[in-house]
Amino acid sequence: MTHALEDRFGRVATDLRVSLTDRCNLRCSYCMPAEGLDWLPTEQTLTDDEVVRLVTIGVRQLGVREVRFTGGEPLLRRGLPDIVRRTHELGGVETSLTTNALGLTRTARTLADAGLDRVNVSLDTIRPETFAQITRRDRLHDVISGLAAARDAGLGPVKINAVLLRGVNDDQAAELLRWCIAEGYHLRFIEQMPLDAQHDWSRTEMVTAEEILARLEPEFDLSPAVEPRGSAPAELFSVDGGPATVGIIASVTRPFCGDCDRVRLTADGQVRNCLFARSESDLRTALRSGADDEEIAERWVIAMRGKLAGHGIDDPSFLQPTRPMSAIGG
Repeated sequence: MTHALEDRFGRVATDLRVSLTDRCNLRCSYCMPAEGLDWLPTEQTLTDDEVVRLVTIGVRQLGVREVRFTGGEPLLRRGLPDIVRRTHELGGVETSLTTNALGLTRTARTLADAGLDRVNVSLDTIRPETFAQITRRDRLHDVISGLAAARDAGLGPVKINAVLLRGVNDDQAAELLRWCIAEGYHLRFIEQMPLDAQHDWSRTEMVTAEEILARLEPEFDLSPAVEPRGSAPAELFSVDGGPATVGIIASVTRPFCGDCDRVRLTADGQVRNCLFARSESDLRTALRSGADDEEIAERWVIAMRGKLAGHGIDDPSFLQPTRPMSAIGG
């Protein structure tokens, strides 16, 4: 039997984000403290077979058409190539990866051969000193090499996700865009979201979409892209008449909740029907208690029905999710 992951407002989730680990080898200041976090115990994390089983239920019974593997840092998951291969073999599903690109130099070709379609890479600057300041690691050269390896392996279009931090790299927006265009990468700026483990996020300190555009427009001619946005989170702009584009993901100031088609599965087997949800639905326990695929699918459908109309960040009653981004999965 086939179901749809439809919520009470008529939105249907077809894009599944699967977190494979909450661990990361960077310590980005807007995500986690320098000392890292208390990682999930191994026994609580889904096994490779459990991940593939849930993905299979999503694809074959629930209408999922896109699967993106996230983290933490998914390249830290030893079984990633096999998980990608088995997902690809389901047929009719696009597979992608959100990564910091550390390790892509040695894995890009393997992942492409396994059936991975493309990658999204988090990169906020191309200045080594700024990269080290933000990530607390001197690894920019490895990221640059990983990006090139992904491009050479055909994992494109290679998209770059960048967060601008006030007083840190917000003066580098045009520089980053110019570099991405020269390298053939598709840049998307993302408003900083309230998903840090420290709960230090501040609306007043966040660099808004309007500010990002204001930093780009003196150096580029930007016009709204002609292609329809659909359910994509990024609002696209043509750069200097095209074909290059730049995207703005304004989750806070220009929310796109009404067109959301995403659902998330955490590394420990919890369904999150919204990135900013305060509650989760447990599939791992059912999975390990002998539930059949139909029962798990029904639990998933019920979880989606509880999705709220919007994330409510602008509401005075908004509370940041208990889990940080590294534990939720982008």
